[in-house]
Amino acid sequence: QVQLVESGGGLVQPGGSLRLSCSASGRIFSINAMGWYRQAPGEQRELVAAITNGGSTNYTDSVKGRFTISRDNAKNTVYLQMNRLIPEDTAVYYCNARKVITTTTIDDYWGRGTLVTVSS
Repeated sequence: QVQLVESGGGLVQPGGSLRLSCSASGRIFSINAMGWYRQAPGEQRELVAAITNGGSTNYTDSVKGRFTISRDNAKNTVYLQMNRLIPEDTAVYYCNARKVITTTTIDDYWGRGTLVTVSS
């Protein structure tokens, strides 16, 4: 129903920048919000940033002031601009699309992930 494809991951040195892209296709008209999650080795998947259809954004504390989430509705694409990267940012980053059906019913769709490695 919803297909998500991420791109933009790679190897970057500490202090560098990277921009991730996520293109959505399928039944995208019913999506309420999109976001980026990440999962480091041996860790649980965590929310990095999210943006609603109304433009409201939310960030985890560790990336505030460094990362920016944005969207291009014409291209059905969301971006994650990552600046001043640190080794702790190393993880597989996943694009997420959320459909809120009811208060207790939520549908989530996921991309396959793109690896970001921050190392000197």
